[in-house]
Amino acid sequence: MTAVLDARYLAFTALLSVGYQLVFFLITATFRFDKLTDFAGGTGFIVNALVTLVVSGGYHPRQIVLSALQIGWGLRLALFLLFRILKWGEDKRFDDKRDSLPQLIVFWTLQAIWVWTVSLSVTLVNADANGIAGSIGLGAADYVGWALFAVGLTLEAVADQQKLTFKSAPDAKAWCDVGVWRWSRHPNYFGEWLIWWGVFISAARQLRGGEYAAVVSPLFIMALLLGLSGMPIQERGWNKKYGRMAGFDDWKRTTSPVVPLPPAVYGALPAVVKTVFLFEWPIYAQGFEDGSDAGGGRRRSEQEDSAQSTCRVCHVSMMPRH
Repeated sequence: MTAVLDARYLAFTALLSVGYQLVFFLITATFRFDKLTDFAGGTGFIVNALVTLVVSGGYHPRQIVLSALQIGWGLRLALFLLFRILKWGEDKRFDDKRDSLPQLIVFWTLQAIWVWTVSLSVTLVNADANGIAGSIGLGAADYVGWALFAVGLTLEAVADQQKLTFKSAPDAKAWCDVGVWRWSRHPNYFGEWLIWWGVFISAARQLRGGEYAAVVSPLFIMALLLGLSGMPIQERGWNKKYGRMAGFDDWKRTTSPVVPLPPAVYGALPAVVKTVFLFEWPIYAQGFEDGSDAGGGRRRSEQEDSAQSTCRVCHVSMMPRH
């Protein structure tokens, strides 16, 4: 293990994350070119994992596998989102920010924070500040974590592709309810949860003491998607745009917010079970013109569904769209 600035690489990766995002911020601010925004976010994870692995020089199995998983996830996400934005032509999130330097600074700062925070598990494993990576062999927790990652990545990738195909069809209806989207309103979010919980579970075998604070990585993702830049923005947009359309109320009533479940099963569950265990929170019923919830019936369909395909975005978001 080679210490750089600090034994756990926390300051090192903080500077690395900020520096890497700064390059793309300068491109965006100078040329008003925002097609590389999500590419910068996804590849930021690649840079953090690869650099910390190489600098540490340990190359123990857990370090190699977790680094490879983070690199693979970041590469898939970056290329998928780059392809999509090139196809769509522009990033609507920046419509009110391209000429506002302060807003751009906030956006790119938050994106650097997102990359650094979510990468914590892999950063600490690669740093191996306790010098125990070589003495702690692989165990059941590693294989469980990697299995969760594989399931999550598969679900996320399938969901992304199904929605892209759905939205690209000339006769596509309003909301996506094909494939895995029939069982969850946000299946890609659930896949994201599994990915980062899987990484943490594997990493935890090598963590000690305060390093267990790396649990903030999956918790941070859950908090973002549940309460900040993910579902509230997206659900509010759906409610405003599709609230008066036939079938929308039934779709929301029978489709789980995140955890995939058969519609017949989810629709039959008591409201308290949905709220407490399956994240069907009141904030996801906001946004209707008359203030009623998803069962009210009088809706408005005016606004663009600008948030409908965002996985990790709000007005000043740190997470790329998908």
